[in-house]
Amino acid sequence: MELMPEALARSHMSERLRQAESQRLVTAARLEQRSRRLQRRAERASQRARRALAKVVM
Repeated sequence: MELMPEALARSHMSERLRQAESQRLVTAARLEQRSRRLQRRAERASQRARRALAKVVM
């Protein structure tokens, strides 16, 4: 009978590890999406700066 609480604790720990891993994956996906959005914004700002510089030089 002493094994029941141990097995139950192990089961709870496994479930919590699965939940933590799932949350980590969701967070990673959100960060990746935000990173791509910021990268595109930086690229557009860079293009605007290049165009502005080209107008000044001409």
